[in-house]
Amino acid sequence: MHTGVGSPHAAVLTAGLWCVSVTPSYAKPEYAKTEGKACGYCHVTSGKPELNAAGDYYAAHDHSLKGYVPAN
Repeated sequence: MHTGVGSPHAAVLTAGLWCVSVTPSYAKPEYAKTEGKACGYCHVTSGKPELNAAGDYYAAHDHSLKGYVPAN
């Protein structure tokens, strides 16, 4: 007989939903889609949080590459 508060299944489900809902602010596919660029355009390595110059610009300019000029 279960005597604790709540269901262990509910706790696992809640933890799982929290993990899914708390996403990092990097590598969001919608950013790449919005800008028409591959993830590697802004990230040193696709799928990793480290940003290159384009990614730093994007983050500093309200998630926009408008006005960004790549260095030669």
